[in-house]
Amino acid sequence: MVEKPSLDRRTVLKALGAGTLFSGVGVASASPGRQPGPKKDEILVGVSASTSDMDTTVKRAVPGNANIIHRNETLSYVAVQFPSQAPNHARENFIDAITKKDGVKYAEPNATHQSFATPSDPRFADQYAPQQVNAPAAWDTTLGDSGVKVAVIDTGVQYDHPDLSGNFDSTMGKDFADNDGDPYPDVPADEYHGTHVAGIVASATDNGTGVAGMGNSTLISGRALDESGSGSTADIADAIEWAADQGADVINMSLGGGGYTNTMKNAVSYAQSNGSLVVAAAGNNGTSSVSYPAAYNECLAVSALDSNENLASYSQYGSEIELAAPGSDVLSTTTETRGSYEKLSGTSMATPAVAGVAGLTLARWNLTNSELRSHLKNTAVNVGLSADEQGSGRVDAANAVSTDPSSGGGGGGGGNSTTTSIDGSLASWYDSKCWSYGFEYSAPSQVVVEIDGPTNADFDLYANDGTGSCPTTNSSDYRSWTPDSQETITIDSPDTSSALYVLVDSYSGNGSYTLTITETA
Repeated sequence: MVEKPSLDRRTVLKALGAGTLFSGVGVASASPGRQPGPKKDEILVGVSASTSDMDTTVKRAVPGNANIIHRNETLSYVAVQFPSQAPNHARENFIDAITKKDGVKYAEPNATHQSFATPSDPRFADQYAPQQVNAPAAWDTTLGDSGVKVAVIDTGVQYDHPDLSGNFDSTMGKDFADNDGDPYPDVPADEYHGTHVAGIVASATDNGTGVAGMGNSTLISGRALDESGSGSTADIADAIEWAADQGADVINMSLGGGGYTNTMKNAVSYAQSNGSLVVAAAGNNGTSSVSYPAAYNECLAVSALDSNENLASYSQYGSEIELAAPGSDVLSTTTETRGSYEKLSGTSMATPAVAGVAGLTLARWNLTNSELRSHLKNTAVNVGLSADEQGSGRVDAANAVSTDPSSGGGGGGGGNSTTTSIDGSLASWYDSKCWSYGFEYSAPSQVVVEIDGPTNADFDLYANDGTGSCPTTNSSDYRSWTPDSQETITIDSPDTSSALYVLVDSYSGNGSYTLTITETA
């Protein structure tokens, strides 16, 4: 049998179909003994969903001193653990060997991610963040809705905090760092970040206690970072999948720093495809590059402002930024061991402000995650910063709640979007087809490209905008290549100088698919 090379090793351009589109040219448990927090000795191996036996496919290349210690069937990856004393070249040799195997899509280190918080000066008496985003004006219309669910992927959350318990789901959440069902902080004196983030989203509003969150959404906690504030790619990815499966309308991730990983990319893609709006922190090193996971197209990236609506000195910025929010000296809940309330600074604090406003918006308007993303951006306030610093502007709760998305001001649905679909088929792993799409609007705010393919195959999706040419599996502006045939690409402010070109490629298998393009003005 001829071995099929992995996607990043293809060197021959396939013959593309000359199609045109209308006028245009379940999480498995970790093995006992797997430690919480960073897992630097592990390699994550992504396997095509069309492969019948994920473990067997990987085991063929696993050396005798390593073991498969964790698996996620939904995201289709396994974690291979090497002894801590093993030399780095042993892991590098394994990555090189395993990526040459048929059915293996990638192999990468289980990168470490950190919470994005910086302890601030001594606390002030009053909050300013809700006032800065005009939440009080929004509360005249709605205080929030318990039917809206926001997941906090972070350190553990003190869910019995007097100012949080009323808004927590009865399940509380799940602990992926320790692999148990209780996301409560292990060491509350040190593990307070998640509690602070949760309070910004939804500490109980108008309850006569403590501080006010952005709105009374229902909270769930996915503990993926340990008491040191660190966590592995695998734990965070598993938590994202779980949150999406729990029906989270919004997923908050005030974390990052692990760089681009396919496992995390697949997790946020899964969440987006299943209806969650994923909101992520830009990062705290003050540079002109946005950290992952915020930099993924699937995530709404948030920068931080100070109380004067200047870009915070620590906030990262760049073209991926979509919204800004208050992040400096933000007063919120903390663990009772630390005094119940404190001020913290960071893009970690700005992100839940956006997530909380998103939840408040859903209490007023019935929007898809894509519509909600556009609506928040189209109702944001320009505070005089560059687009790289503020994106569409500072999130505004009053505008988001009071503006009808179908009126043209919010950009979420109604007469401001158009959807085009077409059916196609691929014969086998050597087959692909390129489609071109002519934009309906002169300056759309967003284009979402989706394929819905066969369950027993693995189709991938690639796109180019502004190039006037078809993408390839080796070169594209955007790609979505999860282990199955359900793929989504989101392009904000696409380049409309030429047609959008989309490549549907079979990594393995055959069958029919539906390609859908939704353009929002």
